[in-house]
Amino acid sequence: MEPTPKLSREAYIQAMRQRVEALLGKVADAVNAAAPGQIITGSEERVRDLFADLRRQAFEQAVQMRMDAAEAAFPPSEGSRDAPEQTQ
Repeated sequence: MEPTPKLSREAYIQAMRQRVEALLGKVADAVNAAAPGQIITGSEERVRDLFADLRRQAFEQAVQMRMDAAEAAFPPSEGSRDAPEQTQ
């Protein structure tokens, strides 16, 4: 049995880099927006929500890239119903 194709670690990191950088900027904004003396209580929930969204996006991106790698390794066979019809 052939191994299942893997996603490229480097391509995945590159795909997520912009999202991570944007998230870190939002974390800084949330902390800066908190009222003086309430930095933790004023920003913790927002930061937690931001990281929850990133965690979901990171997992979905990895799964999608793994599925894309598998589909690229095993293209539809000729005559498959999934193959586009050819007109003459």
